[in-house]
Amino acid sequence: MTQFDTAKAFFDACETGKGWDVCQDWCTDGATFSCQADALAETKTLADYCEWMKDLLTPVQDGRYRLTSFAMDEARVTAVVTAEFHGTQTGPGGPVAPTGKAVMSDYAYVMQFDGDKIAHMTKIWNDVQALRGLGWA
Repeated sequence: MTQFDTAKAFFDACETGKGWDVCQDWCTDGATFSCQADALAETKTLADYCEWMKDLLTPVQDGRYRLTSFAMDEARVTAVVTAEFHGTQTGPGGPVAPTGKAVMSDYAYVMQFDGDKIAHMTKIWNDVQALRGLGWA
């Protein structure tokens, strides 16, 4: 499997809520995570982020992504993915009772490789806009 294929498989599994049990196959042990968004400020491992995404799909049961770009930077051994997240809070488990509000939120994943596995991922995301759209902020 190429790094491109690994990044693509990881992205799809993570974004569809498969959780760390599935996503870990494409990552190094102890893979790290960073994001300059308050909603994810305490999330430091890729394992925790994958579980956060899985949990998000409880209150936002129709959560889905629309891929907008995907690139592999061979020289830097980094994959960059941009997408839109779409969903409506109709289920339980959010910070408030179901709001019925929908959101479309742009975001990017920057995945850095160590060999054939993802060692670090940075998420670029405006959490304030997304949470406001769902009625959570």
